[in-house]
Amino acid sequence: MSHPVFAALLPVVILIAIGFIAGRAGFMPANSAKDLSKLVFTVFLPPMLFRTMVNIHPENLQGKPSVAYLLGMALIYAAMFFAAGRNRKAAVLGLAASYSNTVMIGIALIQFAYGEQGVAVLLALIAVHSLIMLSMATVVLELVTLREKSSEQAHPLRTLAQSVLNTLKQPMVFPVIAGLIYGQTGLGIPAVIDKPLQLLGSAFSPLAVVLVGITLAATRVGEHLRMALALSMLKNVAHPLVVALIGLALGLQGLPLAVMIVTAALPIGANVFLFAQRYETALPEVTAAVAVSSAAALFTVALALSFAARV
Repeated sequence: MSHPVFAALLPVVILIAIGFIAGRAGFMPANSAKDLSKLVFTVFLPPMLFRTMVNIHPENLQGKPSVAYLLGMALIYAAMFFAAGRNRKAAVLGLAASYSNTVMIGIALIQFAYGEQGVAVLLALIAVHSLIMLSMATVVLELVTLREKSSEQAHPLRTLAQSVLNTLKQPMVFPVIAGLIYGQTGLGIPAVIDKPLQLLGSAFSPLAVVLVGITLAATRVGEHLRMALALSMLKNVAHPLVVALIGLALGLQGLPLAVMIVTAALPIGANVFLFAQRYETALPEVTAAVAVSSAAALFTVALALSFAARV
């Protein structure tokens, strides 16, 4: 149990199980879970994103690993998005196939495996995760949502402008941009403000994962098992392989490449579940996939660690 993979992943599996038991016992009905999800998304997520981005400094970001990782994510996302029909559901499934649980699992795992230098590389990848992929996924979701709801064919530029405006208002995008900008001032966050932000942010990950378990209790997993397995294979296996190939093609090696591969092999992030909940699409599939991906990661991340040590 002291192995870094088990130490980092077992708490997630246990929290999902706790949520599942609570849901089955009726402590948190599915309709109430939706309201709690909104609270988590709008109150607990923004402080966590803001504090994370404040501590990321562009001068410490390594260009090639970030570019390689972004390309890998974008390829996996695009493949699922186009294969699943280029609609709102496809946009969420694309995120599920490409978005890792970097904060709750990744930081602890990378620190165990690669120390503080590895965490420094991971923070650069988290910046890609948070700033670019969350923003891109939100723009795509807003675009397809506007297209689906519009009765008339609006001008493409007008639709794009509206979707970008909607994106900037989202609680997962504005804190990222604000945190990155504020972090460059060097002022730091005053302790009297930072402490409540820290408390709110630290509650996000466990609550989000417990919510996955609660929703799982009301989900007929058997009906969505095939999609859950497919998404888990893409996320846990295909994603790290694609990232490894891109990294090698760009001449990366050693610690940066290893951290990229292991980060890509992490299970689906709980943020994806909240996206599905917020946009009311693909929720059963994503819920099942997060659970399957997290359980499978006990083995696939160990394989990724072994693979990364050999490339």
